[in-house]
Amino acid sequence: MLREWEHNMNNINPHPESTLRAAAGARLAETTIAAAARVPLARLRGARRGRQPVALARQTAMYLAHVAFGLSLTRVGVCFGRDRTTVRHACALIEDRRDDPRLEFGLTALEAGLLAVMAGLETRPVEERR
Repeated sequence: MLREWEHNMNNINPHPESTLRAAAGARLAETTIAAAARVPLARLRGARRGRQPVALARQTAMYLAHVAFGLSLTRVGVCFGRDRTTVRHACALIEDRRDDPRLEFGLTALEAGLLAVMAGLETRPVEERR
């Protein structure tokens, strides 16, 4: 059974490949940040805001989904079960924090890694992906 946000995500765009790519990018950002921040994926996906480390990890994942994959704020919001204004707030917070050289380095590396993985998935034939 599809969760409400998954159902909504499938109905926003009549182009299923675009919707699937957006969802894949969002999931990739989400799982990468959960692992990097050592935050359980279930907490990152939770409906509640959560404690500061969980909220920051979710905000970072939303930011990377928007910046690395060029997803609209609305699309990121649908993928993460959040409103677009929440995504805008998250992106503004993370962008402001990029003044810290260590965070800038980490985000740049994560963004490059996410793009490389997504590019690798797109270039492999469907038979090899299974």
